[in-house]
Amino acid sequence: MTRTIVSRGSDFVRTLHPKRIMQILDDIDASSPSYSLNRPQALRRVFAVLACVSLCLLLIHYLKYGSVFVESLRILSGTLEKSSNYLYLQLRQTGFLELASYAWWTVWHMVGYVFIPALLIKYLFRDKLINFGWRWNNTSQHWRAYALLLSPILVFIVIASFNREFLAHYPFYKQAGRSWFDFIAWEVLYLTQFICLEFFFRGFFLQALRPAVGANAVWIMCVPYLMIHFPKLWPEAFGAISFGLFLGILALRSRSIWGGFFVHAGVAVGMDVASLLQQGRMPKVFWPF
Repeated sequence: MTRTIVSRGSDFVRTLHPKRIMQILDDIDASSPSYSLNRPQALRRVFAVLACVSLCLLLIHYLKYGSVFVESLRILSGTLEKSSNYLYLQLRQTGFLELASYAWWTVWHMVGYVFIPALLIKYLFRDKLINFGWRWNNTSQHWRAYALLLSPILVFIVIASFNREFLAHYPFYKQAGRSWFDFIAWEVLYLTQFICLEFFFRGFFLQALRPAVGANAVWIMCVPYLMIHFPKLWPEAFGAISFGLFLGILALRSRSIWGGFFVHAGVAVGMDVASLLQQGRMPKVFWPF
């Protein structure tokens, strides 16, 4: 049994060789639906997808921040004929102002990463949303690859958790250790964002471009995927290059976003838990008040 696991692990490691990666991409190119569009259709598909991606990333980048949320509360207070800081003060009194700002953050990721691409899929591509990675499909066949992708990252998280910069950065929601409610509510928002992200990059982006440019869709997807990691710590941004490549290949082979989501979920929750444990801030009560 142990010998079999080691053998399969070695097989996966051999797939990381650049030549083997190119062979895998060649196999993807040789299978349907790669290059299934004619040239005029392919040009229009590439334009539509990249225009949509640009618009969505721009929208998320400028509207997701807490400062925009606070300004929106001010505007809404004015429409209710209240003082400009009325809703802000009301929300702050609940003790969940920061959590509410992250709910705003998550909603804009849902809009940019899912709702807008869904409109393109339905009305321009005349296709079903579920065909863009939402099914489980062949994910189970690649579980070893996902597990081996996640395992070294978890080891790195443990090592990084001894770094002060890491502890100051995670969790993003600084009240996550206040109570189990705060922790669970934050992780639900955080993981919802990752479902949306996986659909956008490994579902919509890849699957929409594949009929036009084949496996080259992976390389195209990796560029904006790297760029959204620029505000993060440099090891995470650097890792996004290979992370995006391997998750892209696995998404095309499994025809599903769920393997990538579970890897992301393991990393995200692992970083938060490691940071809270190191700081002795794991929740001790369910409700904060």
